[in-house]
Amino acid sequence: MGKAANLAVIGSIADTSLGFRNRILNGDMRIDQRNAGASVTPSTLYTTYTLDRWNTVYSVGSKFSVQQNAGSVTPPSGFKNYLGVTSLSAYTPGSAEQYTLVQNIEGYNVADLGWGAAGAQTVTLSFWVRSSLTGTFGGVLGNSAANRTYPFTYTISAANTWEQKTVTVAGDTTGTWLTTNGIGMQVIFSLGAGSTYLGTAGAWSGGTYTGATGQTNIVATNGATFYITGVQFEAGSVASPFERRDYGRELMMCQRYFWRSNTSNATGAGGFYGGFHTSGTFSSVAKWPVTMRAAPTFTRGGTSDNFYVPGISATLTATVVTPSLTVDGAWTEFSSASPTAALGYTAAYNGQLSVSAEL
Repeated sequence: MGKAANLAVIGSIADTSLGFRNRILNGDMRIDQRNAGASVTPSTLYTTYTLDRWNTVYSVGSKFSVQQNAGSVTPPSGFKNYLGVTSLSAYTPGSAEQYTLVQNIEGYNVADLGWGAAGAQTVTLSFWVRSSLTGTFGGVLGNSAANRTYPFTYTISAANTWEQKTVTVAGDTTGTWLTTNGIGMQVIFSLGAGSTYLGTAGAWSGGTYTGATGQTNIVATNGATFYITGVQFEAGSVASPFERRDYGRELMMCQRYFWRSNTSNATGAGGFYGGFHTSGTFSSVAKWPVTMRAAPTFTRGGTSDNFYVPGISATLTATVVTPSLTVDGAWTEFSSASPTAALGYTAAYNGQLSVSAEL
C-alpha cells in the first residue's frame, strides 16, 4: 500500500473514530443510577425513565418490566450489560395505545446532521437485539413535535439469540428539528402499538407514529422478552464498530440529564452542608458533577432524610422541601425544627438527592 493510500486510511479512521460518533448515550447499558440493577415496572404518569437516558412511554401501566441484565443471559461478545424488557401479561394494545422504549437525543448533539433542510445527512442506527419471539419488529425516528416520523422494521430470525441489526435512513429535508437543548431527535423501539401509532415502514411521514405496520407486539405475549444493547446512532450509510467511551466520560454525559447523590436513603449517606440563615430555615448548595441540560427538578429521598446540627440537638427533621434551583445546584430546604434565630450554625443534610433535567 502506497503512502497516499496509507494517509487515506488514516484519514478515514480519524473521521469515524474520534469525537462524538455515537449520538446515543449509554448505548451499552452500563449506567443505571436510578435503580442500580433492580427491576422496575413502569406504572404511573405514562412515562418512566429506567436505565440512564432510556425512557419508557406507555398508555397503560404495569404491562412490562425493565431491568439491567434481566434474565441473566450472556450478552453479545464485547458487551457486559443489556437492557431487558419482560412482558407481564398477554395484552392487545388498543387502537390509540403505545408502548415504547425511547432515547431522546439533545438537539446540540444532532445539529450537525442538518435535518429539516436540503443536504440533510443520512444516518445509520445499529444495535444488538435478542427476543423470545421471532418475526418483524418496529421502531421510529422522529422529531420533538412527533409530526415528522420514519417508521422502520427489522427481523429477528431466531428466538433467544443475539442478532445485530442495522437501519439506514436518508435524512429528512423538511419539518422542524431542534438544534439547541430541546429534543433534537427521538429514537424509538416499539414494544407494542395500536393502529393509530403504526405507520408504513421505509418512508418519512407527517404522522405521529411510534411503530411500523405489521410489527410484532412484545406486550401481546405473556412472559415475552426483549433484550437490547450496543445501540449506536451515527452519521453515514454504514454501521461502524460500536464506539466505546470510558466509563467516567459516559457517566458524566448521563449526569447532564440525571444525577443522584448516592444509592441509599440511609442516614449519613449524604453530606451536603449549609446553615440556618433565618429562624428554622436551612439553605445549602449541592454542586452537580457537571452542568445540567437545564435547571433541574429536585427530589429528596425518603423518611430517613434529616439535618444534623452539631452543638444544638440531634436530628432536625425536614418536613417541607422548597428547592431554589440553578444549573449550578443551589437549593433551599425548610425545617420544622429550629434554632430560633439565624445563628450561623452549619448543618449536614443526610440522605439522597435526585435532580433531573431529562428531555
